[in-house]
Amino acid sequence: MSRPQPSPTAEPVLRRVLHHFGPEIRRQRRWIGTAVVALFAEVGLRVLEPWPLKFVFDRLLAPVLVSDTTATAATSLGSRVAAMSSTSLLTAAALAMLGIAGLRALAAYWNTVGFAIAGNRSLADVRSRLFRKLQYMSLAFHNRSRAGDLVIRVIGDISLLQDAAVTAFLPLLARLLILVGMVGTMFWMEWRLALLALALLPLFFLRTVRLSGELRSVARKQRRREGAMAATASESLSAARAVQALSLESTFSTAFGAANQKSQKEDVRGKRLAAALERSVDVFIAAASALVLWFGARFVLRGNLSPGDLLVFLAYLKTAFRPLQDFAKYTARLGKASAAADRILEVLDAVPEVADRPNAVPAPALQGSIEFERITFGHDPTLTHLEDISFRIPPGSRVAVIGASGSGKSTLVGLLLRLFEPRSGTLRLDGRDIHEFTVDSVRRQTGVVLQDTSVFAGTVRDNITLGSVDVTPDAVEAAARLANAHEFISALPQGYDTPVGERGVTLSQGQRQRIAIARAALRNAPILLLDEPISGLDAANAQAITESLIRLGAGRTTLWITHDLREARTADLILHLHEGRLIEAGTHDQLLQKGGSYAAQIRNSFHEGREHHALSV
Repeated sequence: MSRPQPSPTAEPVLRRVLHHFGPEIRRQRRWIGTAVVALFAEVGLRVLEPWPLKFVFDRLLAPVLVSDTTATAATSLGSRVAAMSSTSLLTAAALAMLGIAGLRALAAYWNTVGFAIAGNRSLADVRSRLFRKLQYMSLAFHNRSRAGDLVIRVIGDISLLQDAAVTAFLPLLARLLILVGMVGTMFWMEWRLALLALALLPLFFLRTVRLSGELRSVARKQRRREGAMAATASESLSAARAVQALSLESTFSTAFGAANQKSQKEDVRGKRLAAALERSVDVFIAAASALVLWFGARFVLRGNLSPGDLLVFLAYLKTAFRPLQDFAKYTARLGKASAAADRILEVLDAVPEVADRPNAVPAPALQGSIEFERITFGHDPTLTHLEDISFRIPPGSRVAVIGASGSGKSTLVGLLLRLFEPRSGTLRLDGRDIHEFTVDSVRRQTGVVLQDTSVFAGTVRDNITLGSVDVTPDAVEAAARLANAHEFISALPQGYDTPVGERGVTLSQGQRQRIAIARAALRNAPILLLDEPISGLDAANAQAITESLIRLGAGRTTLWITHDLREARTADLILHLHEGRLIEAGTHDQLLQKGGSYAAQIRNSFHEGREHHALSV
């Protein structure tokens, strides 16, 4: 999968996030509404918070009386405050401070909780949607991607976005509203001081834009390196047996260590940039406070402003500019969140190469007729894996697909399962174009047994019933008996309820194959696809599994990919592939009479006494 291209600013990413996550966000509108109301209440209460201190300072501590031109003395509230006794004023101010702080804390609590619940629930839904999208992406997509990197996107990137939204973005939004409210009040109190306080804002903005851009660039590089590290770790750990057998431990450790070192350097660089931005904000706030203090004190001495007003103004200045400090503090986190959002949106924006057409309908009960008409396919436009393939299989036929490794046998099966889309040609089931049916309905009527059988963490019963619903214990046992699996399953410590471990590590290859056959039997599909199901097994296991597969295929259209000529000679139809082309098709007797490549292989294997060995073309 191609790497995400960095956006020039965070704004396009934010718009894309809101566009993609809109349905999940709208489902949380009740909590968002609660949080927004609490947010505005918190803003209002923060604006009121310094005022009790102002009245105490002006009434009890100011060394001089302010003139009637001041805002406080001109109001009826100011007159009532002036008439209060010192004790009453102190008591009222203390109670007011306590009440305002308590209400503000309550509003902040619901603001935080509301946004946290909405954010966490929304992104949990997004994670589910992202995982579902990956499940439905074609094999070509997964072949271009690395599994570890995709896991990081589903788990790590969503968690990072979740953490940044709840602990950085939403609090920053609240602080920005507080900034707007307090700056408005500052202009109402003394517009000249407000202008002085904001005079250095353009310099801060320029500094912030430059450093923020660098931080986002560093964050994107670091997320890519972390994805690469996860991919390397996943690749090594999932193949631990091969890594140890080939003594590749140091090779993978070196590769992981190099990626880890580069990620660490990017992280240090990001910390340095964030620290530089935070210190710049400190200097900016100190300079703005110094200007306000200098000119504000002169206004007080001239009687244009009360000492309490100046105190409130300085308190506002400190609180109002806190969002700038928070922005500097959260910039690195927001940069990583932006990079994570890019990686998430890259997957959500990806168009599946295999998807239902708008007019596709669920497939009816299939009879099992299969027809390839001039099918050509290649994973890459420059390569062709199958070229101009045509054949027809009647329902209930047993077909052997033979050919050397890399001749296109497994690709043929992949096209039937809609794992890939043909470049040209038509594939028909029961005489109808396969694209007329939904992908899921076709796959549900297809049983599959592969060479590399997938057994998942869970019990034996769980693995047999995968993909089937409303299955009775008797049906599970019947499927296991058909697959010659009941005997070994019954001998397990907990029988059908025995855990098998991730990838079925507690089972032998032959046992895993029998579970896969039981799974296919339980599905009772009209089409059965067997991709070298006995390859690598000893003679006894191969014989037992072959018998069960013959029973399973009875009455079903069966495509058996095999290198074993003994299996091929008993088939109703043999398809012989070579380098992506169908070079021969017919029964065993027909191909012998034809005297082509298949007949030559039969003669060679007979004379050499190794008919059961792998076919070589």
